[in-house]
Amino acid sequence: MTKFTAFNIFLIGVGGQGIGLLSEILIRAIDYSGQRCIGVDTHGLAQRGGVVSSHIKIGDVNSPLVLPGDVNLALALERHEAARALNYLKDNGILVYYNTSWQPLPVRLGKEPEIKEEEIESTARQRNISVFKVKYALPDSRMQNIALLGVVAKNNLVPGVEPKHYLMALEDLMSERVYSANKEIFESILEAR
Repeated sequence: MTKFTAFNIFLIGVGGQGIGLLSEILIRAIDYSGQRCIGVDTHGLAQRGGVVSSHIKIGDVNSPLVLPGDVNLALALERHEAARALNYLKDNGILVYYNTSWQPLPVRLGKEPEIKEEEIESTARQRNISVFKVKYALPDSRMQNIALLGVVAKNNLVPGVEPKHYLMALEDLMSERVYSANKEIFESILEAR
């Protein structure tokens, strides 16, 4: 079992992308690894295309909320939310994001510009943040969260959590048919070169 003061994870996406499920999978996987963790979801305007975020802390902690600038690992399900997640990361942190644009409401209304990959990469370079840009041809766009999970597992980005822990969590939370399809995506990412 890995011991450290705290390891903070921040997940962010647009309503309907599966942040809540991804958060629950991570919490269960961390639990299966024998580590203590706590988490909380914030939904905001999720049903109207608004921001959905989840906060997870591993270690000897009392509050699940993470603070901007104090996150070790951020997971984002699209580029605009990846740019927002950069504000939460520590310098030298890790960002994993699905490279697509769901155009959050302010972008669709013309109040904010669309975020480009180059902007994320530039900010990350300035702050020495490691970036894992994810883009897979998926049978269902609702599996983007599992694609991120596969990249997290493949690169051992959550200390002490092994691929078997993630699979156990997936099996807990999904029907047999859904689990089988998601396991296939997860394992194909683990095995990819």
